[in-house]
Amino acid sequence: MPEIVKIQEKSPVGRPTKWRRVGLIPQVTYFKPAGLPLVDLEEVCISVEEAETLRLKDLQGLEQEECADQMNISRPTFQRLLSSARRKVAGALIHGKAIKIEGGNFEMAQRRFKCNDGHEWEVPFEVMISTPPRRCPECSTRKITTLLPEGMPEGRGTRGGRRCRRGRGGHF
Repeated sequence: MPEIVKIQEKSPVGRPTKWRRVGLIPQVTYFKPAGLPLVDLEEVCISVEEAETLRLKDLQGLEQEECADQMNISRPTFQRLLSSARRKVAGALIHGKAIKIEGGNFEMAQRRFKCNDGHEWEVPFEVMISTPPRRCPECSTRKITTLLPEGMPEGRGTRGGRRCRRGRGGHF
């Protein structure tokens, strides 16, 4: 009988995974250099939380402390994620690689809900932790469902695990 081997990305010793708060899932999650066939390209994977660091710091222009607070992580962790994202994007641009945004350890900052009567509403991350909704705030029905965030394809949850293939150009 063949031996079954389990492979873990991280050692089970140490701190448990801390979910990073993300405010936006990018609508477009794949970029490639124009004019090059996809089969000939190496791929660089950027996690959803790495993309969030670029959005907060480089697009919104926030200070690192404020970015870290919004993501519910320490400033040094934010800096590591930001540096990793910038290094991957720069390497892909300079070396002509495709960029894929996928996976990671994240929790959505807002959750959207809908009741059977069609009412929709959002609940902030902090409220979700302490008191998730049990009734619609408009009609008080208990028949409510969680909606996927805008831009998140069907079949993906609001938490993601590392799914990027590291063997195809993830490091420079």
